[in-house]
Amino acid sequence: MQANQTEKIKYLIVGQGLVGTWMSYHLEKAGIPYKIINDPNFKSATSVASGVINPVTGRRIVQSWMIESILPFTVKQYKEFAAFIQKELFYPTPVILIHPSAQMKDSFDYRLHNENVYLCQQDASKWHPYFSLPFGTGAINECYWIDLRKMITYWKQYLAKTKKIINTQFEYEDIIMNEHFVQWKNIVAEKIIFCEGVNALKNPYFKSLPFAPNKGEALIIKVPGLSNNYIYKYNITIAPWSADLFWVGSSYEWSFKDEQPTVAFKEKMIQHLNQFLNLPYSIIDHIVGIRPTNVQRRPFVGVHPLHPQLAICNGMGTKGCSLAPYFTHQLMEHLEEGKAIGEEADIARFKLF
Repeated sequence: MQANQTEKIKYLIVGQGLVGTWMSYHLEKAGIPYKIINDPNFKSATSVASGVINPVTGRRIVQSWMIESILPFTVKQYKEFAAFIQKELFYPTPVILIHPSAQMKDSFDYRLHNENVYLCQQDASKWHPYFSLPFGTGAINECYWIDLRKMITYWKQYLAKTKKIINTQFEYEDIIMNEHFVQWKNIVAEKIIFCEGVNALKNPYFKSLPFAPNKGEALIIKVPGLSNNYIYKYNITIAPWSADLFWVGSSYEWSFKDEQPTVAFKEKMIQHLNQFLNLPYSIIDHIVGIRPTNVQRRPFVGVHPLHPQLAICNGMGTKGCSLAPYFTHQLMEHLEEGKAIGEEADIARFKLF
């Protein structure tokens, strides 16, 4: 294609983090023409995320929002995605709960017999060589770990091979809209779908949505002798990262000055690790990411009320691994078939903004 020749597609996606990857995958499977604009210099939250799907959340050990609907769909999608790119990246990985206090043990015991189908008992003797267990253990089933770095990398390679990705920064001032299409530079599309993570705060069309960026930090550690077939949860989480490394975190800072790693976080993680981990470990890295969260902890999905050529799928927060496959598919069905978006995720709930 010549430099000044326009290219017509149906959807132009901005951002190839986890959400952009799922958006493009659904369109690919449906045979719908699309392209992705991805800034190679932008560090998405996906690059430092743990990759964990856990159907249980919080210190109260309650089931996650909409998990009964989301989990079966999401598991099926990850399996199909892995088969499509012919790479192993999705692993059933139970969570081993190491109770940090008598109160947390009591909370677990109550939920075990009331209102929770994912919890189960765990033989503590199995874990004594690895952890200090003054209050015992429990477990959460139907948890999964996704190798996000492999997933994003191999999908990017697929996009490059099929000539569906453009590695450049997206400039909002280059958008030209009319009644029936939207143009960005030499690309003409029916709609632009913004899946740009925290960059949405700079988006002139969607920046009024009530984003509340959240800073998360994690350590990457090496623990010889610890199995990576499990996720371990104390006051902190230890999750697989690669063959012999683990992700340790994470923090949730709503007010922060910059995107740099902090000494305070590192010291806090070391203190927790020393409290319950019986194995020697070494710190390999200290990573940081900014999540595009909001105080409601619900996604932003839908079409702009004044510019129907523009759509957004964002705000997945700390549950992105489970929410992204579900809500990108819901947005595609909304755009293609007019199906409704869930009320708690639809950006129509912010009409005043």
